[in-house]
Amino acid sequence: MLRKIIKIDESKCNGCGACAAACHEGAIAMIDGVAKLTREDYCDGLGDCLPACPTGAITFEMREAPAYDEAAVKKAQLEKKLTRELGGGMPCGCPGSQARAIRHPGNESDISCCTTEAAASQSVPSRLSQWPVQIKLSPVKAPYFNGAHLLIAADCTAYAYGNFHNDFIKNKVVLIGCPKLDEGDYSEKLTAIMENNDIESVTVVRMEVPCCGGIEFAAKKALQQSGKLIPHQVVTVSTDGRIV
Repeated sequence: MLRKIIKIDESKCNGCGACAAACHEGAIAMIDGVAKLTREDYCDGLGDCLPACPTGAITFEMREAPAYDEAAVKKAQLEKKLTRELGGGMPCGCPGSQARAIRHPGNESDISCCTTEAAASQSVPSRLSQWPVQIKLSPVKAPYFNGAHLLIAADCTAYAYGNFHNDFIKNKVVLIGCPKLDEGDYSEKLTAIMENNDIESVTVVRMEVPCCGGIEFAAKKALQQSGKLIPHQVVTVSTDGRIV
């Protein structure tokens, strides 16, 4: 049948995955780092993915395509939900998702770089001050958010940048995620956190790879949607651990 359906210009796709996350019907998938319309019968033609794309790679077109199969979409969504529940992926009731503040002995004073054998033998305390840290598991409201300097980080950054705790986590509330691996759009949760709490500042730390643009896009979208003027900055880390 002739109908309106999305068209993806793969030459403009930066691999961020934001469109796949925004497509609740599951019509779009990331394949080899590029967004592709894999199920035409799952595309309802409403275009929730269009505003999510930071590069304008998605447009509408009129062409021959299978009819939208709502029943198949609902079945696929139910199967995905059941898979998450059976796999223990649901945050509700999970002990690991219980919000709590963390205090580390020795964090009252600065930790300098280890330059002697004695210093090298000492354990370096974590700078993490709250739990959970995953964006998906984080509560919208928690006492530690009030007056917080918020760090929104791609989860690979802590592995790539050696002094991540002292340079970024210290004195901040941390939220981490990977837009390429997680389902859904972070911007909704981040917007709710910014709207419901007195956030002092936002720092976004991402990797230099294109797919990491999704977490930067979600943070900026949340800042805009919150309606608050919150100071913010974006820091990019290279795959070899440098600030670029």
